[in-house]
Order: sequence, then C-alpha cells, then structure tokens
Amino acid sequence: MPTPYEAQFPVGTVIRIADRNELERFQREWKFHHPLTVDQLEFAGELATVGEIGFYHGGDPVYSLKDVHGVWHEVCLSAG
Repeated sequence: MPTPYEAQFPVGTVIRIADRNELERFQREWKFHHPLTVDQLEFAGELATVGEIGFYHGGDPVYSLKDVHGVWHEVCLSAG
C-alpha cells in the first residue's frame, strides 16, 4: 500500500497516462476529490512529464503534468 504523502513519480519524471478504458473506469468509480474531467480522457495513453506534485488532505498524491490539462491521480499514471 502506498505511503501517505509520498509521491511515486518525482517532478521531471516521464510517465504514461492510463489507457482510455482505465480512465473511464476511474471516472465512474472515483467519488472523492479531483474527479477526472471529460477533457482529460483525450490524453489517454500519452506520455507526459510531471510538472508539480501536491497532496490532498490524507496523503493522496495529485499531479500536474507539463502541457497536459487537469489534476491527475497517481493510479492513472505509470512509468513511461
């Protein structure tokens, strides 16, 4: 289980955004902070670079990606 307030991907890391099926599943099932927007689905499967990391209260890491719209949950990202 991930450690609260610890990000898996440091700033500058190249990551891959989950495929569209995974993003749509997350969008349906996630009921808390920073839900995925319809616009974010367009980036499915793309490579991107971590620009900033923040933490939601409770320790969930959330990411801003360079040149990619939105706030991203760690479970929607993988090593590029």
